[in-house]
Amino acid sequence: MCAQHRYCMQDPSLEMTDKLLLEQIQPGSRVLDLGCGDGRLLARLREERGASVLGIEIDITQHHAAIARGVPVIQADLDEGLQDIPDGSFDYVVLSQTLQQVLQPKQLLEEMVRVAKRALVVVPNFGNWRIRLQVLKQGRAPVTEVLPYEWYNTPNLHLMSMHDFQDLMRLLGIEILQEIPIINHRAVERAWLANLRAQHVLYVLQRQSDPYPVSESENNAESELESPRPGSR
Repeated sequence: MCAQHRYCMQDPSLEMTDKLLLEQIQPGSRVLDLGCGDGRLLARLREERGASVLGIEIDITQHHAAIARGVPVIQADLDEGLQDIPDGSFDYVVLSQTLQQVLQPKQLLEEMVRVAKRALVVVPNFGNWRIRLQVLKQGRAPVTEVLPYEWYNTPNLHLMSMHDFQDLMRLLGIEILQEIPIINHRAVERAWLANLRAQHVLYVLQRQSDPYPVSESENNAESELESPRPGSR
């Protein structure tokens, strides 16, 4: 249990999520992973995608584990912001199963699209039908595979549905390039009733007016990936 050192929530779809994130990142990219844990994803990005990587992790044990993998990691608190990182320093910034645990998620998202061309964010979906049903039937804070904590020991501070996240992106002027619901440990890009069915969601984000030019290879890759936004409820 991670209550005393946040940013280390275990993802029950871990292997699939890693694969999905790897697929979004172009070879040779500069990648920053926020709440990188033991550096597992960064090590794979370096080995399989030839990426230049850096992690930020608050937990000292996880920090040491990442260093043991040979991954460069800064021990720092995401709640203190990313002000020491210059604009456009990275091609991608990753935040997987961490946004709901920080004190100021709005500010962190704004910082992410400042320091990188693209932001990859994985979050649990509080609109999932199992969560709704538990609240309706039991009248209690839900405990599920995706949100496995009791209300009094959870590291999760801010829970949101897909609709909530979309609303915040419009407010911040951040464009959702892709929205990939994760349903029963599978990525389903054109999911029907996504907000009702998804346990997690991967978002690919950028500023609406991106100040960082995108290379022709990235444009070609993105045109192949782009698909209509899935319907949700």
